[in-house]
Amino acid sequence: MRQQGENTRALGLPAEPAPPQRPLRAPVHRSTTYEFAASQDYADVLAGEAPGYSYARIDNPTATAFASAVAAMEGAGCDREVRGEAFASGMGAVSTTLLALTGAGAHVVASRSIYGNTYSLLDGLLRRFGVQTDFVDITDTEAVRAAVRPETAVVFTETLANPTMAVADLPGLAGIAEEAGAVLVVDSTFATPAVCRPLEHGAGVVVHSATKYIGGHSDATGGVAVGGAGPMAEVRSARIDLGPCLAPDEAYMLHRGLETLPLRVARQCASAAAFAAAVAEHPAVERVDYPGLADHPGHALAGRLFDEGRYGAVVTVTPRGGREAGMEFADALGTATIAASLGGTHTLAGHVGSTTHRQMSDAALQAAGIGPAAVRFSIGLEEPDDLVADALAALDAGAGR
Repeated sequence: MRQQGENTRALGLPAEPAPPQRPLRAPVHRSTTYEFAASQDYADVLAGEAPGYSYARIDNPTATAFASAVAAMEGAGCDREVRGEAFASGMGAVSTTLLALTGAGAHVVASRSIYGNTYSLLDGLLRRFGVQTDFVDITDTEAVRAAVRPETAVVFTETLANPTMAVADLPGLAGIAEEAGAVLVVDSTFATPAVCRPLEHGAGVVVHSATKYIGGHSDATGGVAVGGAGPMAEVRSARIDLGPCLAPDEAYMLHRGLETLPLRVARQCASAAAFAAAVAEHPAVERVDYPGLADHPGHALAGRLFDEGRYGAVVTVTPRGGREAGMEFADALGTATIAASLGGTHTLAGHVGSTTHRQMSDAALQAAGIGPAAVRFSIGLEEPDDLVADALAALDAGAGR
């Protein structure tokens, strides 16, 4: 028998053994390609006629495990099949979902108060491709209903608006979308399934920036979309064509984050409630946006839609004095850190108008209910008393100037 050359032998080493015991932690599958016994097997997997993996941009076992886990958490109270698709970022999930569910001539009704990049996607890029968007006060269901057209394909909202923390009437919006033959798409990044599960209230697709609370440690970037079989088939097809696939190492870390998500979010929500209540009493504060406060417009609705005692962990504080006062307030913080993103273990703060919503004009910010001095806090796992003391000291410093 002819012996193969050393390079050929090096490439044909025995496969790793499958452990007889189930590993507590799922492995990371880094392979970009998969071997088939026959050409027809390869063709069947690509055509979706047989289960399996062929190429990492299409599917990866680690990414599939992550997306399926989020689908299980978001769909816990649903009596329908819920599917998930993983993405390289939250905006990858948002943009792919919107591209999948719209087309030239389509119309979107979207919340006026949404993340800046989502706003610019709808108001800029998608308009170039013939998709029109009307931005409305999403808390006014009659305004939403009035904005709907025959060509409306998507109603888009955030469970908790970024950064006003306005609470979306998910059942009401779902009813409007259903009447219009549209899909209700909900960005639930700020809520997570540990606070609210929009699919239970009629949403068609739920998207997350998994970089935030799902990952939870500011060390992995990713996104995910979950929903019913119909719209998710469109989202999957668009994901494969556009290519924003989630890397396996990131998928592993995001999947790991899900295990502690309820614990972390419960603690962060409790701390946020204490922080919001204390800071709201300071005379230098014009407004505090947090639905856990009794005077927040969405407080009662949040009590009906959200898990008991959980109102999210983002608090937006608007000091008196305009844009400069807001930036000075953020700069005076010591325990809270000025940094991008949210949902991690550390409390992060940022001046809204110059960072997360920099894409919006002053008029658009005003229309969205965002003050020029607004500072968004993502409450972490520090002791709440320390966070309160830090914010009050920073406010005192500004009030004394």
